[in-house]
Amino acid sequence: MPSSFTTFPLELIEKLPKTDLHVHLDGSLRLSTILDLAEKQQIELPANTEGEAALRKFMHLGENCGSLVEYLKAFDVTLRVMQTSDALTRIAYELAEDAAKENVRYMEVRYAPMLHTQKGLKLTGVVEAVLEGLRSAHDRFGIESNVILCGIRNVSPESSLEMAELAVAYKGRGVVGFDLAGAEYDHPAKHHKAAFQLVRDNNINVTIHAGEAYGPESIAQAIHVCGAHRIGHGCRLRENGDLLHYVNDHRIPLECCPSSNVQTGAIRDLQSHPLKLYLSLGLRVTVNTDNRLVTDTSVSRELWLCHTQLGLSMRDLKQIILNGFKSAFLPFHVKQQYLRRVSEELRGFDDGV
Repeated sequence: MPSSFTTFPLELIEKLPKTDLHVHLDGSLRLSTILDLAEKQQIELPANTEGEAALRKFMHLGENCGSLVEYLKAFDVTLRVMQTSDALTRIAYELAEDAAKENVRYMEVRYAPMLHTQKGLKLTGVVEAVLEGLRSAHDRFGIESNVILCGIRNVSPESSLEMAELAVAYKGRGVVGFDLAGAEYDHPAKHHKAAFQLVRDNNINVTIHAGEAYGPESIAQAIHVCGAHRIGHGCRLRENGDLLHYVNDHRIPLECCPSSNVQTGAIRDLQSHPLKLYLSLGLRVTVNTDNRLVTDTSVSRELWLCHTQLGLSMRDLKQIILNGFKSAFLPFHVKQQYLRRVSEELRGFDDGV
């Protein structure tokens, strides 16, 4: 960064209207809520995790885990307390409340309903509980939220198809997309092709985690075999220039999650994150949290890190914010309304800050 580069505070970014298009419900709980739910439900947490500080340390929140597989171990804890309807409603409500406090206007929350049936909840009950929490938060805080249902790479293709059927059933009722998450290495998206075929036959939006723990071949497969409309992470897209330009030419958005990518070892450090290159080339880059708890972050913090660590200007951040609204899985005319309002608001913030 040039020596003349002056930074602006996190508090300024918190005032900007924003989106969060890539946020996992089961990675975005409050620590206090995990402890409270565990006590109420008489659930045993891992040894030596009494109190928030101990639990934070055990789950390695915000720490570099070295790999995606290690990073995902924290979810063993969160999922223990996410097996009842009341818990799911509360967690969804609190996530939307936390996002609204930093002026996130639109959010797409993703999760795999199959992971919340250990105590007998029906899949439909899981979806209804989450939607109830998000609706309540909308009524109270004004934040609009929709849901993306996930298949899991390292679980069976049959279970992904079941999640796809659920997405079809709830299309137009709060569910706006279908995703494939989980361990990327050695679990190719093409094995779940039947699920993607079903959602695409029903004109449902598709986003796929790709290019995080595997190379650009994973991104190509997500787009060309599975029909992804957006790419989750896409860190390794820079390794294939031809594919990179295809993604750019076809305006396929990238759901970048900078801090999470460092934590999982997808990126060495923030300074080497490719999103600055992607943005310079004109790709539709969005910045998201991934997991507010596990990564110990917020959308504002991620944008602030892009500013302080990557040298992005206020003008760059405004472009990323507008990209978020452009990339939302919303009807075209709704997006236009958002873009008009948000563009007007952003004009009130000085580019030269």
